Amino acid sequence: MRVLLTGATGFIGGALAERMAARGDRVRALVRPASAADGLRRLGAEVVPGDLGDRASLDAAVDGCEAVIHVAGAVKALRARDFLRVNGEGTRRVAEACAAATPRPVLLYVSSLAAAGPAPDGRPRTEEDPPAPVSRYGESKLAGERAVRERAPALEASIVRPPVVYGPRDRELMPALLRMARLGLAPRLGLAERRLSTVHVADLCDGILAVLARGRRVGRSGTAGTYFLDDGAVHGWEEIARAAGDAWGARVRLVPLPRAAAFPLALGGAIASAVTRRPSMLSLDKIREVRQASWTCTSARARREVGYEPRLPLAEGMRDAVAWFRANGMG
Repeated sequence: MRVLLTGATGFIGGALAERMAARGDRVRALVRPASAADGLRRLGAEVVPGDLGDRASLDAAVDGCEAVIHVAGAVKALRARDFLRVNGEGTRRVAEACAAATPRPVLLYVSSLAAAGPAPDGRPRTEEDPPAPVSRYGESKLAGERAVRERAPALEASIVRPPVVYGPRDRELMPALLRMARLGLAPRLGLAERRLSTVHVADLCDGILAVLARGRRVGRSGTAGTYFLDDGAVHGWEEIARAAGDAWGARVRLVPLPRAAAFPLALGGAIASAVTRRPSMLSLDKIREVRQASWTCTSARARREVGYEPRLPLAEGMRDAVAWFRANGMG
């Protein structure tokens, strides 16, 4: 099967490219001209230049593909409107290119739990819960979902919403966790324990491919064709920090910080971004998410409908991730 993959030079996209190449798929990777793609070429992927803002390049990339997995997106941005430009409008262009192709490929859009919002009343979110994003990032991913749904049922498409993703090549969470492990300290905002759903990138890739092959397709209304993919458990922030420390071989102690400390930290990140012109994860938008007590979901629908079965619980997944970082001289 020939599959177009966007975001193939990123964390999740790179893992997907490896997984699909290993099982014999013909991977076509949409890559911006300035991005390094030697690793994709070594996998045997067909690298085609393009950008989410360039409809002509998307049309050419989609042509002849049986499926499109759209992973590319912005997780941090200098301006709030940049999230919508990439995650909302960019996804709309991908969906339009798929809908215009002959024959039409199946589209799988990798969205985010942030599009759904934090867990209501502390219970894990299900796909039936009305979305209530609390950040500009979440709103932009939800806009991408709506752009996909608007083209149903003419366009066959499914949506997956991962929670916190970690694993080898992670550029955000794992480096931060490793810094905490080296220091033996991890911050915790407020006294209440935050509850999180997580998924190892290898399990996420397996789930994405299972939904592509066997998942239901979205309609203009309803929630069919949308799937959460997690590791099957709910974790406290303390458990996550200590799992990373254990994998590193260090004891990690949590240091409580007042909830009000989040805003000066985010303001400092915003000022640094304004000076350097480089977006940072430490932003006011991210603080809107961090201050929520519960980011949890259940993958019961994916287990029931596509046979999704995560293989890596948190402790084992952290050991795998830390081993990769150490083997690559990043530990």
